[in-house]
Amino acid sequence: MDNSSGVGVIDKAAQVLNALEAGPTTLAQLVAATGLARPTVHRLALALVHHRLVSRDIQGRFVLGSRLVELASAAGEDRLIAAAGPVLLQLRDVTGESAQIFRRQSDSRVCVASAERPIGLRDTIPVGTQLSMKAGSAAQVLLAWEDNERLLDGLQNARFTPTVLAGVRRRGWGQSLGEREMGVASVSAPVRGPSGRVIAAVSISGPIERLTRQPGRLHAEIVCSAARTLTDALRKTTD
Repeated sequence: MDNSSGVGVIDKAAQVLNALEAGPTTLAQLVAATGLARPTVHRLALALVHHRLVSRDIQGRFVLGSRLVELASAAGEDRLIAAAGPVLLQLRDVTGESAQIFRRQSDSRVCVASAERPIGLRDTIPVGTQLSMKAGSAAQVLLAWEDNERLLDGLQNARFTPTVLAGVRRRGWGQSLGEREMGVASVSAPVRGPSGRVIAAVSISGPIERLTRQPGRLHAEIVCSAARTLTDALRKTTD
């Protein structure tokens, strides 16, 4: 499929932005992902930083900028959040546990949508909460499909291992037991953008006493189904 618009500089800038969809990216990684010349990528990235379409994290890596969030909000185009409400409510009602969607932002993951269990013992994660990328099934999912360099970087000081992430990729979902917080279990699955990249993780979480020590056995199928529903919703916006 030819994705060229006929306006070369716009096409190249779009390639840079698309490459950043997966998370923080070094200049070398941008060059590899886009196939463009290093001076071209560097010039485009700095121009996008100037316009706040791209930013840089504390390690100097390029990340999607705050201006994109502002534009999406103004246009009402955040399709993931727009589609999330009924999907999370159904997930909560079927499993009886709190349900969330996480996106990666630099070295953290942020809850962008949530449906809390209304009564009883629950794992409460309000929208806007920032959590570590070093623990929890959502962190596993957001990291598992990264390229090798990001994978190795993400595994440093993580509560999970390369073997765990290999299992996530093989099964298509992740689970955790007390990784993020003692006594809390969770199950997560990947939400993919129109390009096929993992852009978010949909999760349920609650006490191990209810989810058991094999929460994936109980809930992976319904969590994966919710993730597919959200993925399909995002793909329909490009049809």
